[in-house]
This record gives sequence, structure tokens and C-alpha cells, in this order.
Amino acid sequence: DFGFARSAHAIPVVASEMPAAMRSYPIVFIGPGKAPVIITGVRQNENLFVGAEGKWTAPHYIPAYVRRYPFILAEDPTSAGRLTLCVERASDRIVDQLLAPSRDDKILPFFTGNEPTEATKQALAFCNQFQIDFRATREMVEKIDAHGLFSPRQSKVTLEGGEVLNLTDFQVIDEPAFNKLSDEAFLDLRKSGALGLLYCHLASTNSWTSLVHQASLRKAGRPAS
Repeated sequence: DFGFARSAHAIPVVASEMPAAMRSYPIVFIGPGKAPVIITGVRQNENLFVGAEGKWTAPHYIPAYVRRYPFILAEDPTSAGRLTLCVERASDRIVDQLLAPSRDDKILPFFTGNEPTEATKQALAFCNQFQIDFRATREMVEKIDAHGLFSPRQSKVTLEGGEVLNLTDFQVIDEPAFNKLSDEAFLDLRKSGALGLLYCHLASTNSWTSLVHQASLRKAGRPAS
């Protein structure tokens, strides 16, 4: 059930998953840190890829940021540099131990005695890998920014019924500036691993058409495709 992501119109994404994500979603950059996100809706608080029953529309890629929920790694205030696995207790996926026996569905405990269960270990490994990828992605973005390749952008999209929507406050790669890079600067980006991220972003612009189509289907009350 991905109902918790129903109002997320922009979702963080890391470089390692961009080759899969770019096929379904435009990838843009937001905020002072120019964090990469996939655009899942053209209106605030509307995710076009989560249906009324909380299912993510197949075959579209489900980002790792969503799949890791309700787990997240957070900094331990008592130990600098240490991360702790946390869980969103308000999530519908979390069941109080006292209520577990009354549930018909399968319940996986976090611990067996004092030892984490296999499910908990898998959640920790998944979140840890996401954190590693997140840091690597941030370094790539900083490298791209150092070469002055980001450009603010505002866009208008027109739904199939004629409605016009304004999209603001995001940044994209300035493709003409990228094409004018010196050989030395291009090599610097290649060595940093940032070229893959950059090319995925540019290729993802083809997904705006699909996104607008999804929005038109939603407005017409038809199922997403």
C-alpha cells in the first residue's frame, strides 16, 4: 500500500536509480542544494501514479525513497556521524505488538528477543545503501554545480482538455552550457561519475509528455496507464 505517497508530487531520487526512473518521470532539481527529484504530479499534493486503493501504477518505477518507508536513517544526536534506523510509528504498516494476534495478515516482528529479525536487517541494509547512494548523488550534483550547469526553469503544461498549469521553482541542466564545456571540464565530470546523472536528467525530459497524459486521464476520471 503506497497510499502514504498519494500527495507527493515530487519525490527524491538518487543517481543509481535514474536510468529506471527517467523512463516514467521527468527528473529536475529543487531547493538550494539542487536535490534531484522525480515529478509525479503537475498539481500540488497530487501523485498521479498512486491510485485510490493505494497501488502504484504498473509498470512505472517505484523510487527507493518510497520503498524504504516506514524506515529511515537519522543522525544519532548522542554520537557524531552515527546513523540510527528509525521507523514512522504512525504508518499503517506498523502494528502494535498487543494488536498483532488479532490481525489476519502476516506480521513480521522487528526483534526476536534482543536480536533484530531478518526483516529488520534487510530494512537496515536497504536504508544504508540508500544513504550511501544519496551522499554519492549529492557529490555529483555539487560537481555539476561547480561547472555552472544549472539553470532556473518555469514551465507551462497544457492538459489534453486544454487546462494550462504553471510549474515553477525548479532547476534543470543548461544543455547549451553543457555542450560548450571544455575538454578538461568534461573529463572532470566524467571522472566524478556525474555524467550518467546528467544524461539521465536530459533524457527524462521526454517523460513530460507521459506525465501530462497521466494528468489528463486523472482529470477525466479514467485509470492511469
